[in-house]
Amino acid sequence: QLQLVESGGGLVQPGGSLRLSCAASGFTLDRYAIGWFRQAPGKEREGVSCISRNDGSIFYADSVKGRFTISRDNAKNTVYLQMNSLKPEDTAVYYCAARSPVFRQCVLSTSIVYPTWGQGTQVTVSS
Repeated sequence: QLQLVESGGGLVQPGGSLRLSCAASGFTLDRYAIGWFRQAPGKEREGVSCISRNDGSIFYADSVKGRFTISRDNAKNTVYLQMNSLKPEDTAVYYCAARSPVFRQCVLSTSIVYPTWGQGTQVTVSS
C-alpha cells in the first residue's frame, strides 16, 4: 500500500540548487528508512543519501557529501533531498525508495534492500 512520488527535478546550471521531494501515501513515512538513488545514462544506479527511521543515522555518498542534505518533514509525510553546488556529473534520474519497516537502519551500498520505489524525477545540470 505504500507509494512514493518524487518531484522537484529540473534543469539547473552548474553551481545551482534543487530540492527534491519524496511524498508518501498509504503509511507514515517516518516509519521507514528512506534512500535516494540516482541513475545516469550509461551508468549503474548508485546510492546518494539515506536517512534511517526514528531519527536515526544519515549517510551520504562521498561524491555528494557537503553539498546534499537529506531531511524529513513528518507533518507533510515527505522526505527531501536538498542539492546545492550542483555539478554536471549530478545529472541523473533520482529515485527515492523505502526499506521494510522491520529495519531501522538505511544503507547505500545496495538498492535491493528497498522494496518500494518512486517513479523518479529527472535532474539535469548543464550550462
